[in-house]
Formats: sequence, structure tokens, C-alpha cells
Amino acid sequence: MAETGTKTGALPTLPHSVVWSQGRAYVREGSLARVRWVGMDERGRARSLTDAELRRRGWSLTRGTG
Repeated sequence: MAETGTKTGALPTLPHSVVWSQGRAYVREGSLARVRWVGMDERGRARSLTDAELRRRGWSLTRGTG
């Protein structure tokens, strides 16, 4: 992946990028007008997060406790 990020860096901007938050994978989906990070919650239900929500929760490019 060309872009790298940390919990305090910029989120990836490429479509279908994957980041990890609180042990769960989230995939970037949508157009420029409505971008969401889509993943599953602890009960297996679909969950979508905005960039701001994902930053508040913490995130990483690698699986971990982020």
C-alpha cells in the first residue's frame, strides 16, 4: 500500500482500503460525496463509520488493538 498511517496519521483515501479498529477490519467504500468505513460489530452486524468516528475510536493499518 502506498499510503501509510498510524492512529494519529491520515486515513487511507483509496477505495477498498482496509484499516483495523478495536480488533475489527473496516473497508473504505463509497464515493467522494459519501465515504464510509464498513465492517462488523462484536455481534456480527454490519457497521459503518465516518472518518471522524474511526479517528475517535483509533485505527491502524495492521491488525491489533487499534
